[in-house]
Amino acid sequence: MNLTELPNIDDKMALQLEKAGVTDAQKLKILGAEKAFLLLREVNPKAELKHLFILEAAVQGIPVEKLSRAKKEELEMFFELCK
Repeated sequence: MNLTELPNIDDKMALQLEKAGVTDAQKLKILGAEKAFLLLREVNPKAELKHLFILEAAVQGIPVEKLSRAKKEELEMFFELCK
């Protein structure tokens, strides 16, 4: 499955993920949002918290607006550690 077939992943995000070595939906799901975000940061040092949310929602197969508050808080803590 192509990355763009996942919720929230547009062409630009897919291209950046592919440059980072995340070439398809299966690999994204295996890596998980946090590891994929770290790889994304290597090709896009300006990647933000919203990108982490997008990745997690794509892994879960849901729109980003449907991420639970608890998951968002967990991702926010991870993002702070990445700074």
